[in-house]
Amino acid sequence: MRRREFMAVALPTGMVGGLLAAQPAWALSESDAAIGVRTAIERGAEAAVGLLGRNDGFLGNPKVRIELPGPLQQAAGLLKATGQGGRLDELVTAMNRAAEAAVPQARTLLVNAARSMSVEDALRIVRGGDTSVTDFFAGKTREPLTQQFLPIVGRATEKVSLAAKYDAVAGRAAKLGLLKERDADLRGYVTARALDGLYLTIGEQERAMRRDPVGTGSAILKKVFGS
Repeated sequence: MRRREFMAVALPTGMVGGLLAAQPAWALSESDAAIGVRTAIERGAEAAVGLLGRNDGFLGNPKVRIELPGPLQQAAGLLKATGQGGRLDELVTAMNRAAEAAVPQARTLLVNAARSMSVEDALRIVRGGDTSVTDFFAGKTREPLTQQFLPIVGRATEKVSLAAKYDAVAGRAAKLGLLKERDADLRGYVTARALDGLYLTIGEQERAMRRDPVGTGSAILKKVFGS
């Protein structure tokens, strides 16, 4: 591929910080920029999997902790009022443990998606906003990861006493239009929230690397994102 100039018009405020202040536009080609973006989001994906795919990765992190869907909170309140709060806590813990067990399975797909990114994909991320990395990974990996996560989540939650009750109550709520159909099944709900948390964390990791590229120890990240 011919190395084209990576001009200032392709760089929005906030994506690459002081990149253009650090070096003239001609010093960085589109292919260099693409390599930098690939490296950043691959590292972000690896870091996110490491953070979430461990004990309390979800349960202990308020940003990604999986709670019951809003419409089911009323039912949760009734359970607590009847002395079944412990069973409810068991369900919430099982939901988050299921997500923690599933996330490590995402590593290969995420890394492959990052490594196969085209120059056009990379520039789209550069030109995008704070959700551009999340949008990229969701578009490339959400469907296959959903299929990978579902059985893992199912095995982790099926033995919990309230799991079947969740499906029954959520199913009725969905029929009344109080809950999205996709959230009416416990496996589907936990899988969707696990992926949301994963993509959110990848984005956070990628933004952290852009803020401190020198700290990554990567020459290409320092070149692309350094100030």
